[in-house]
Amino acid sequence: MVPNNKLFKSLLDLPDAAEWFGVVEPAWLSLDPRSLEALREEPLNRHGALRISPDLTEADVEMSPVLRNAIILLEAASKGNGLKLTATGNLARAVVDDMRDRFEWPGYEKASTLGFYKVVNEPDFMPLHFIRITAAHAGLLRRRKGALAMTPAARELLSQRRFGPLQAILFHTALWRLDLSYFGRGLLGSWPQGDIGIVLWSLAVAAWAWQTPERLSRLCAVPTAEVVEPGIWDRGSLAFEARVLRPLFWFGLLERSAEKSQTHEWVETHLYRKTPLFDRFLKFDVEITACSGAGSA
Repeated sequence: MVPNNKLFKSLLDLPDAAEWFGVVEPAWLSLDPRSLEALREEPLNRHGALRISPDLTEADVEMSPVLRNAIILLEAASKGNGLKLTATGNLARAVVDDMRDRFEWPGYEKASTLGFYKVVNEPDFMPLHFIRITAAHAGLLRRRKGALAMTPAARELLSQRRFGPLQAILFHTALWRLDLSYFGRGLLGSWPQGDIGIVLWSLAVAAWAWQTPERLSRLCAVPTAEVVEPGIWDRGSLAFEARVLRPLFWFGLLERSAEKSQTHEWVETHLYRKTPLFDRFLKFDVEITACSGAGSA
């Protein structure tokens, strides 16, 4: 097994990698090599390096936009004949419009989309699209006679108000079972989803203060040659925000703020830091090596 410092040195041997990292040393350098590999495994039991805790409070539930709005969608799918689907399998426009009225989503205003679309289809309303796809992959929704209906498993969770397990199921499905490259326009393939456990642990130790996507991508992700390749845009940071930071924000594990650019007043830079829910929801059992400076600049 290759020690992490040797892995880091091998990454620095990639063309342009040293420039990409700059003075930042990744947080994952401090992990024992066995723990690093264990975090690459899917969290399927209570004794792994990463565990998802279903024990959430009512206040925790309110922190997760995904969970709050998934409950709205699932309850709607439980009524009558379910939610009507189009021939392509998306929710019908009438359903989309109803969900746009009922969803509460950070940064979203219904009127804002009307200037871009004459009609709003499901993929145009990303909060609904993301939750519908995730819930269907999780086995909480299923097609039935041209409509989307709630499954018995989802009905049991809602009837017993087991919202913590519902959040855990949705989170596990989204981060490990979905192809999040779909939500990042295919940029850099599926990177860094294959190392999502390593990324989450690194965020746990590095995202305690406001950080930019550029810095967090370097602190928390194991890059590839394509990631560090120079270009007009920092593709690694763009992909990292789209596939990691933004979904974690949607699940209530990160909070986000915005700063105006000093050079372009219409441009905003997002900053992220973990919420108290992060450490209550995700539990880690890893070994740390003596490695000074990891996770710092």
